Amino acid sequence: MGRKNAKKKKNSREKPGTVASNNKLLKGSLEITRAGMGFVTIENMETDILIRPGDFNTALHGDKVLVSIKEIKSGGKRMQGVIREVLTRKRVEFIGHLEFAKPRPGEPATKTYAFFIADMDKPMPDIYIPQGRLNGAKDKDRVVVRLLSWDSGGKRPEGEVISILGEESGHDAAMKELLLEQGFSLEFSEDAQEESARIPELISVDEIRLRKDMRDVLTFTIDPADAKDFDDAISIRPLKNGGYEIGVHIADVSHYLEQGTELDKESYQRATSVYLPDRVNPMLPEHISNFLCSLRPKEDKLTFSAIFQLTERGEVKQYWLGRTVIHSNHRFTYEEVQAIIEEKDGLYKDEILLLNDFAQKMRKKRFQHGAINFSSQEVRFRLDDKGIPVGIMVKESKEAHQLIEEFMLLANRTVAENISKIKVNGKSLPFPYRVHDDPDEEKLIPFAAFAKKFGHTFDTSSPDQIAISFNQLLKDVKGKPEQHVLEQLGIRTMSKAKYTTDNLGHYGLGFTNYCHFTSPIRRYPDILVHRILAEVLAGDIRPDKKLEEKCKHCSERERAAMETERAANKYMQVLYMKNYLGEEFEGVISGVASFGFWVETIEHKCEGLISVNSLLEYDEFRHVEEDYCLVGRRSGKKFRMGDKVWIRVVAANLTKRQLDYEWIVAAEIAAEKTEEEVPKKKRKK
Repeated sequence: MGRKNAKKKKNSREKPGTVASNNKLLKGSLEITRAGMGFVTIENMETDILIRPGDFNTALHGDKVLVSIKEIKSGGKRMQGVIREVLTRKRVEFIGHLEFAKPRPGEPATKTYAFFIADMDKPMPDIYIPQGRLNGAKDKDRVVVRLLSWDSGGKRPEGEVISILGEESGHDAAMKELLLEQGFSLEFSEDAQEESARIPELISVDEIRLRKDMRDVLTFTIDPADAKDFDDAISIRPLKNGGYEIGVHIADVSHYLEQGTELDKESYQRATSVYLPDRVNPMLPEHISNFLCSLRPKEDKLTFSAIFQLTERGEVKQYWLGRTVIHSNHRFTYEEVQAIIEEKDGLYKDEILLLNDFAQKMRKKRFQHGAINFSSQEVRFRLDDKGIPVGIMVKESKEAHQLIEEFMLLANRTVAENISKIKVNGKSLPFPYRVHDDPDEEKLIPFAAFAKKFGHTFDTSSPDQIAISFNQLLKDVKGKPEQHVLEQLGIRTMSKAKYTTDNLGHYGLGFTNYCHFTSPIRRYPDILVHRILAEVLAGDIRPDKKLEEKCKHCSERERAAMETERAANKYMQVLYMKNYLGEEFEGVISGVASFGFWVETIEHKCEGLISVNSLLEYDEFRHVEEDYCLVGRRSGKKFRMGDKVWIRVVAANLTKRQLDYEWIVAAEIAAEKTEEEVPKKKRKK
C-alpha cells in the first residue's frame, strides 16, 4: 500500500540551567491565569516560565512572545522571565462596555473620550477610545473594540469601536465572543476591504487565452442548500475511445489574491473560514468568496483544474493539471442529486448516475487499499428568523456527498503525488502536505483490549493490519449496541491530521501523498498549494523557506476553528435544551470520568453531565478506566460508554455552555432499596 510511517523524533528537551546560562530570547505562548500571573510555554522545554504582571510588556493572554530569563529559583523551582517583544497577538478584538470620561480641567466640555472594559476572565488593561474612534457609541454601550496600538512606554492601549451590540444581542454577542476568544477577527480592515473592492470583475480576453477553455463542457456544482461560496465544480464529457473526461474545477483564488497585500496577510492570519450554526466568519471578504470566485451558474469563472481521463470501468488512464476557464450549467444541492441517484430521473441524470458509479467504485477501491471507513454524525440546527434553534437534525453522508468527496480526494491526491516527484537542487520541493500519522499506540492498546470484550479481535502488529482490523470491526459492529462506543473510541485513538512539509502520508485515507487543493475559498493551505503548483507548471519554482512555519500556523488556526465550531454547537444545544428542563429523554453514555458520566440524547444529540454526587443516594461509584465505566461499590451497577440510559434535564447554563442531567432511575431504585433495608434493621434489633 506504500504507507509512510511517521518519523520518530528524539526528545530534545532543554534543561532549565542551559537556557539560563545562554540567556537567549525564547519564543513561546503566554497564558495568563485569572489571578493575573503569566506563564510562557516554550516548545521542547519541560517547564514553563513564570511572568509577573509587571513584566508582561503589553502582552495579552494567548500572544506569541519573546521572553528572556530573569531569574532561576534554586531548589528546582520555576524560572522567572521578562517578555521582551510581542511577536503576534492571538486576538485584537474584544467585547465589553464603554465608560465615558469627564473632560479634564481646562479641556472643552465637547471633548469626549471613553475607556473600554473587556468582558474577560483574564486580566487586561482598559483600552482608551478617543472621540474620533467612538463611531457613534454612547456611555455604557456594549461594543466590539479593536486594539489599534499599544506602546511599551507605559501608555494605555488605544482602540476603536467597530460595532455596537444591541439590547437583544445576547445570542449574537455569544457567537462573536466565541470567535474572538480564538483570535478570529469579526471584520476585515479598511485596507483589506478596499483592496478587495478594487479587484476587477471582468475576465479579460488575454487571461482566457492563457487558459484551457472548458466553457463548452457540461459542468455543474453540488453544494449544501444554504451555501454561497461554490469553490468546486465537476465537468463530464464522453471521449471517442469510449472513456470519459472528468474535470475537477476549483476556484482560482490565487489569481485574485496577490501575495504580500494587506488582504493576503489578513486571509493568512485567519487561515480558515469558521462555520457556526447561524453564520460564517469568512477567510476572504464576501466580494471574493461569494461573488468573484464562487463558481455560480451561468457565469464564466477562472479555475484551477485537475482533468482526468477515465476508462468505462472508472480507472484513471491519465491526468492534466492547469488553469482553466469554465461556465457552470447548473447549481445542484446535495438533496437534489441524491433524489436523482435514488429515483434515477432528473436533470442530467445520465451524467450524475455515471459520476456516482465512478465515485462508488473509487470508494470501494480506497477501502480495499487501507482507508479506514469511520463514519461521523454532524449536527445541524433549524433556526427561526432570530437565529434561535427550534430543531436539531443529524446530517447524514449519502451517495451525493460521497460523489463529491471521492472526486475531491482524487484531485487532492493527484496534485500531491505530482509535486512529490519534483526535486530542487537534489531536495524535495517544500510543499504543504496534509498528513495523518499512525494511530497513537498508548491509546490503541487499551482500545483493542476493550474491543476484545465485545468479541472483536484487533491485530496491532503493523499499521496496515491496524487499518484492516478497524474496517472489519466497523463492519461487524454495524447495528449492534456497541457500535456507537467503539466508533467513538476508535476515532480517539487516531492522530490529528495537520499540514507540514514533511510528507508522512495520510494514514486514515491510505494515501502516500495527499494535500488540500479543492477549497481555497475557505482554507489558506489550498491557496499555498495553488501558488506552488502554478510555479511548477510555469517552470519558475521559488521554494518558500518559511513554508513549514506557515503550515504550523494553518494547523493551529484549523484547531482554533474546530474549537470555536464545537463551542458554538454546544451553546446552541444548551439554548435549545433550556426549553426542556424537567423533561425526560433516552440517551447513550458518551464519556466517563471519575466525577461522573456524559450522556448524549438520542433524539437531539445533546450531551450533558450526570455527576456522581447525584448518584450518592443509590451507591458510591468508582471509575474503572480500562473498561470506560463507573461501577457501584455495593450494587455492582455499571455505567459504561455505549450503554443506553434515561435522563432528566435539570440545568442548562449558557454562560458555561453546560447541560446537567439526572439519571431518572436512581431515585426510584434508592427508594426501593430503603424500603427493603428498613425491615431488616428492625429484625436485627
